[in-house]
Formats: sequence, structure tokens, C-alpha cells
Amino acid sequence: MSRINRRTFLQTTAAGTGLILAGTSASGAVLGANDRVRIAVAGLNGRGKSHINGWLGQDNVEIAYVIDPDEKVLARTQKALQEKVNGKYTVKGVRDVREALDDKSLDAISVATPNHWHSLITIWGAQAGKHVYVEKPMSHDVVEGRVAVEAQKKYGVVIQHGTQRRSDAKIAGLHEAIQAGKWGKLKISYGYCCKPRNGIGNEPISQPPSNLDWNLWRGPAEVEEYHANYHPYDWHWFWKTGNGDLNNQGTHQLDVARWAIDKDQTHPVKAMAIGGRFEWDDQGETPNTMFAMAEYPNGQQVFFNVRNVNYKGYEHQVENEYYFEDGGRIIRGKYYAKGSDKPESLDIKSGDVTPGGNWGSFISAVRANDPSMANGNVNDAHYACVLGHLMNNSYRLGEKVPFSKKAGKFGDNKDAAEHFEKLHDVMAKGVGVSDGAKYTVGPTLTFDPETERHVGDHAEAANALLKDENRKGFQIPDSTKV
Repeated sequence: MSRINRRTFLQTTAAGTGLILAGTSASGAVLGANDRVRIAVAGLNGRGKSHINGWLGQDNVEIAYVIDPDEKVLARTQKALQEKVNGKYTVKGVRDVREALDDKSLDAISVATPNHWHSLITIWGAQAGKHVYVEKPMSHDVVEGRVAVEAQKKYGVVIQHGTQRRSDAKIAGLHEAIQAGKWGKLKISYGYCCKPRNGIGNEPISQPPSNLDWNLWRGPAEVEEYHANYHPYDWHWFWKTGNGDLNNQGTHQLDVARWAIDKDQTHPVKAMAIGGRFEWDDQGETPNTMFAMAEYPNGQQVFFNVRNVNYKGYEHQVENEYYFEDGGRIIRGKYYAKGSDKPESLDIKSGDVTPGGNWGSFISAVRANDPSMANGNVNDAHYACVLGHLMNNSYRLGEKVPFSKKAGKFGDNKDAAEHFEKLHDVMAKGVGVSDGAKYTVGPTLTFDPETERHVGDHAEAANALLKDENRKGFQIPDSTKV
């Protein structure tokens, strides 16, 4: 059967024509557009609840397994879900994801675990012939993201990234217009992850709670001792388990930012970041304030802004902006010509996405057994995640310098200096960060998109951050042996 691309899918469904689609490699070749899809959900806190509700909203989809190392969360979720499906099918609850993957009748797995598990379950799922819906970020580091890409290539399964904006036809249409040059050449694609959060305090080393399988929760992460800030949510703010807000909430806006630049661009060739963890004096490691930038081989740039410290008058920004070489810009859905403060409406046609939203599009791709139908496929996921990893790694290699608007090392990049100074003014005048505070200023890292390795200054230290150490029994395989 020939592959069904998004345009064909859209045209066919719009015409009301029924599709006869082959089943997945995992489930066999039972024909029919309404074939049952059996899916497992791994990770039942936070986003896991959204995954369950998302799959329950799809026709003829069964949640065959729920998976979590916390037996209380597992039992509660299994019971509630079994009651909700009212005997239509049986929901199994297991603590180890491998038990579900061993089930030959399972079609797909939905990954909502902590970040350090995302790639390994994606890879294991592909090896088992299961399609994978994986929360953002798909990878916790650069190398494991490449292994996930190679696993998809080898096993041919659908892998869709949990970047819901990839299912938004209006954003797709905007980017198609930008890439067609409607407003001239795009110069800077800018993302913001500015949502207020709080400090997490300091928790002492302690024994894990009896209901938590600490071995399974850690999985591949080289974490020895437990403290209560790891489970269930604040693992986000530690490097061995999370990626900070830049590659947490920010993965969505990073992906949108990268999506807008020229289609032939994969990875940036340069990246740097400046920021800090201000005001909270807590146990967390990742920055709550950051300005980061990356440059691609064609000269286009991505800027990114993280700002989590709350203050009176806080401006919530989880959005994207676009700046063009002629001085025009798109901000909050309006176009401003060079030198003008008069907003103009955007006349944008819908772009090319698989319909059904992020949940429905995945199920359609699974039924079609067509990875190209994924809204946010494995390659797009990898490119977006690496962009964030490189920015984070610059920060991790940074040096402390006095809190000052001149702290950034931007060379002759006046745009970067200007945007950083705006962030600095917010922190100084809004938050009230004192002159005695310190920024962490990262070096400019040079990256080879082909080899996915750093070159030039700081290469040795930066390359050491491309791959985390993994615990025995949970190692990411080599990309050539996946």
C-alpha cells in the first residue's frame, strides 16, 4: 500500500471518502479505518492524566496498560480508568514498562514519564514494534535523541512528539508564508517561556517512600540518593533528571521558533546562554532566568527567553515572535512594518498538518502505519530538543560574573544585546535583583550539524555534556546497534 501523506489525507477525508488502511506492524494487517488501537500510558502524574483523557477521546482506542513506579498512583489511576471505561475492556496496571512492551497485541505506547526516561522508552518501544507518542522533550541529551531517530528509521514505527502546536494548521500556515518570503527574509525567530513558578526549598536526603520503586523511577538516570524534591514533579529542576524550563514548557516555543526558519536547516552552528537562578535560594540547579541564542548555517537566529521569578506586574509570555531583515516583525499575531507601530492583520491560510489535533493525528498515523503523518515527527523532535540542549549546555559551562546589563558576551550581535538588556531590566527593576547577584555567562559553543559534535573552543567540555551516564540495565544503546 502506498504511503498516505498529509495532503492526501486532508483531501480524502474532506471529500468524505472512506479509507481502507492497513493495521500497524505491531497489531497485524487487519483492514479498516476504524481498527482498534491498543495503547499503554507510561507515567501517570501531570501530563499522564492529559494523555489518558486524550486517548479516551478517540474512537475505538483502548488504554490497555497504565504504567507507573508509584504503586499508589498506579492503583488509583487503574481503578478510576477501569470505572470510566465501564467494562468495555480491561486496563492492566504494571510498574515496569517492559512488561507492557512484551505484549504482542499492544500497538502503541504513550510516554509521560520524567524526561530522563523519554528516549529510552521511545527506543525500546520502536524495537518492540510499537508506535510512540512521547512527551516533550523527546530526549534528555543530544546523543540519545540521535539514537531515537535511528530507531525510528530502522523499525519504521510512528513517533510523534508531544509538541501540540505542530497540530495547529494556523501556525503551520504562518510558517509556510514566512518560508515563502511573504514578509522578506526571516532574521530572528524568538520564543518565550515566561510563566511564574516558585522555589522548591531544600529537602534532605531520605529513604524513598515505600510505595515508590526507586530503581524503576531512576531508570537510566545516574542518581543515587533520594530526596523529596525529585518526586513527583520537581525533578524538572535537576540536570540528571530534567532540562529546566528551557526544555520543559520551553520545548513548545523552541520547536515553533525552529519550525519557522528555512526548511533546509537542521542544527545550529553556534549557541550561547546567560542567566541564573535568582531569589529562591533553593535546591534546584536549572536557571529560572535565561536569555539564549543560536545561529544556523544560513545566518538565521533563534533567541529564547526564560523568566520564572514572580513579581508584582509580572508579564506572562508563552509565545513566539518573528523579526525580518527589513525591520518588519510579527508580534502577538500582528505584523508591524519597519518603523511602524501600527499593527496589520495577518492573512494566513491553513497549513499542512494531519487533522485531529495532537491525539487524533497520532491515531490516524498509527492506523495508516505512516510515520510521515506525525505532527512533530522524530526528526523535528530531535532538531528542536538539540537546540535547547546546546543552549542549556552553554549555561552549564558558564562562569559567574556580576549582575549587569553588560554581562552578556554577544560580540557585535546588537540584536542579542538589545533583547538581553530588556530581560535584565525586568530582573533589576521588576524582580529587584540586587547588584550583588551574579549572572552565569556561558561560552559560545560551536557545533557541527553533520557529526552532532562540538568543534573549536570549549569542544572537549561541551562534548562531555552530549551524553549522560546511564545506570546498568537502563543504558541507551549505540546508534549503530539500535
